[in-house]
Amino acid sequence: MRILLSNDDGYFAPGIAALAEALSGFAEVFVVAPERDRSGASHSLTLDRPLSVRRAPSGFHFVNGTPTDCVHLAVTGFLGFRPDLVVSGINHGANMGDDTIYSGTVAAAMEGYLLGIPSIAVSLVGRELNHFSTAAAVAADVVRACADDASGAPYLLNVNVPDLPSSAMKGRRVTRLGKRHMAEPVVRSVNPRGETIYWVGAVGAAQDAGEGTDFHAVANGFVSITPLQVDLTQFSALSSWQERLSA
Repeated sequence: MRILLSNDDGYFAPGIAALAEALSGFAEVFVVAPERDRSGASHSLTLDRPLSVRRAPSGFHFVNGTPTDCVHLAVTGFLGFRPDLVVSGINHGANMGDDTIYSGTVAAAMEGYLLGIPSIAVSLVGRELNHFSTAAAVAADVVRACADDASGAPYLLNVNVPDLPSSAMKGRRVTRLGKRHMAEPVVRSVNPRGETIYWVGAVGAAQDAGEGTDFHAVANGFVSITPLQVDLTQFSALSSWQERLSA
């Protein structure tokens, strides 16, 4: 199995190193990741300038672009072959609920999915982030389980792992996305030139976090695995909009 590995925290992040080590035990791993932290880049492509690829002493390749750029570039030309699987992570923090819209980690996996390749995004949830090895082992187990899928259809999985030692992990749950409250207000400040500047506020607390959601699973010590889709069509509203706009 040949796996393309990317992330949004940068090629130097401990999460991607832990994941590469775990997956290399049973697969060929090729790392193509951003040259710097691109958290929150979502599914953006760089179209206003050319991209370059360089190789780090670790053997990882890094790109002066977004997570989506990395996967798109790797799959459509740089690698010279089509990987069997795209894995993105391990993200330094949660990607649950509404986070998936903004996440560069999820976007990298989503780009693989859009290119017809099974893809998995992996995130470590907690404040201290001490257990990347746990998340890497979970990711490896999920990859092994998915390797036996004979359907041939691409899939997109969003995996969130509690920041716990393996011995404290309670198991895995297949979940739906929860939902957060509205984000905190922007933080106003002043730079050394006396100009007013703003920092984007913190994410909102979990709102829809009941049983069956990713928030609930992780809060209770379970790995959350959520199958995602890309079609944003609101099918339930098609007929009503047809009536309104044809009147």
